[in-house]
Amino acid sequence: MRMLAVSVAAISALVLTPQATAWGKTGHRVTGAIAENYLSRRAKRAIDEILSTEDLAEISTWADFYRSDPDEFWQRKSGPFHYVTIPIGKRYSDVGAPPQGDAITALEMFADVLRDDAASAADKKRALHFTVHIIGDLHQPLHAGNGTDRGGNQYTVVWYGDVTNLHSVWDTGLVKQEELSYTEYTTWLLRKLSREQVAEWMEPDPLVWIAESAAIRDTIYPGGDRNLRWDYFFAHRDTVRQRLSQGGVRMAAYLNELFE
Repeated sequence: MRMLAVSVAAISALVLTPQATAWGKTGHRVTGAIAENYLSRRAKRAIDEILSTEDLAEISTWADFYRSDPDEFWQRKSGPFHYVTIPIGKRYSDVGAPPQGDAITALEMFADVLRDDAASAADKKRALHFTVHIIGDLHQPLHAGNGTDRGGNQYTVVWYGDVTNLHSVWDTGLVKQEELSYTEYTTWLLRKLSREQVAEWMEPDPLVWIAESAAIRDTIYPGGDRNLRWDYFFAHRDTVRQRLSQGGVRMAAYLNELFE
């Protein structure tokens, strides 16, 4: 009976749970806060002109928040901007973007806006908000989905007794398990970053980030036993911390290059 109950709950979760969003609020804010430490003076100046009283941590969750806006842009166009699809054994260059676009085409589109002196202040602000969010997304391994399960959203698991999906575990479950605020988490990660590590990770090319995510993605599916607890957290905590740190460093690298 217990197995039957879990099975029914799993099916309900699969049908009713909306698509999750990368890293959740805490993870996205961590990447934004880390990036602030590695911006060039020119990038920092340009960002301050666009954002005024906001910083990268604050704007990092904006693109998820506005997915509830009834405007056609948010309901029909912006969804694919949060991820890419790379089947197992393929590279992004093998498959490219679908007709509706994806995270890579969105970054290119928003980069054009940010470089355009004639773009309005509102358009530049939306472009920067989205760019910061997408960079965080692309460092969450399941935002480079394999094309079979909506980036793990349709891969049902049990996380510490609660029926959910693998995407949600990576968005929020593994981060929340630390029981840290985003500022505490940022402080811990920054203390561990050496100059040599930052220099090695200072990579502005999104194709590098998504190739890394796809490689990690193929190692994080639990296989037979989907009842995930401490052993899964133990196995993947360092990967989560690394991807959050890399996301912050790469955000700075990308914005530094963009605003040169």
